Amino acid sequence: MIANRPLNTILYVEDEPDIRAIVELALQTIGGFTLISCASGKEALAAAGTQIPDLIVLDVMMPEMDGPETLRQLRKMPSMAKIPAIFMTAKVQPDEIIEYRALGALDVIPKPFDPLGLAQRINDIWQQA
Repeated sequence: MIANRPLNTILYVEDEPDIRAIVELALQTIGGFTLISCASGKEALAAAGTQIPDLIVLDVMMPEMDGPETLRQLRKMPSMAKIPAIFMTAKVQPDEIIEYRALGALDVIPKPFDPLGLAQRINDIWQQA
């Protein structure tokens, strides 16, 4: 049960600079989290080799390597195999959410999201897991 562990460090992967900046502000300034922020799946794989986060938050639609494929690749790394993940996406059809959960996602946060409530939403998902 992960809720017994504190949530401090988040590996965040988002290719859109504007969204990444908003989430960084929301999670670091408002949420007080340490953020490992990456602009691509490849960057996330490189970062995961040097730091182990408590949680992974991934955009779904990214060029080259999308969020689901990034998570699959991260899961191949022994240190990342059991790190909980959350997807953030505008693609929130029921069959898509089922697919994301089948990959091991704790939940899906729909875009657009409320930046002021994002840290609390992530904390709520963490506590319920």
